[in-house]
Amino acid sequence: MAHISLTKLVVRDYDEAIAFYVDALGFELREDTALPGGRRWVVVGPAGGQAGLLLSQAGTDEQAARVGDQTGGTVGLFLSTDDFARDHARMTAAGVDFLEEPRHEAYATVAVFRDLYGNLWDLLQPR
Repeated sequence: MAHISLTKLVVRDYDEAIAFYVDALGFELREDTALPGGRRWVVVGPAGGQAGLLLSQAGTDEQAARVGDQTGGTVGLFLSTDDFARDHARMTAAGVDFLEEPRHEAYATVAVFRDLYGNLWDLLQPR
């Protein structure tokens, strides 16, 4: 059976991105392999999960212009949790920029946050 394993996210710098996703969001660093030309294969993701983010440092001006706005200013990434209050509190304490107070929707408890580049995410606990 096929499944989506990685989503590529263009970043300014590998190390600052790793620090944010690991330290602030609590992800694990799954792989950091050097490639030719100074590139790296960097994968982070939630502990115990299957899907992850492939962090790709911008290599052109066009790619650099997309950092932080890869979904046109809309929420494009969704981080599900089994304990919204715990993760919201931990992330807030780590300096994650939440744009709203948690809200209770028919599908989940949710709050939008911004990553270090400005990409919008939902932290959500499905009902």
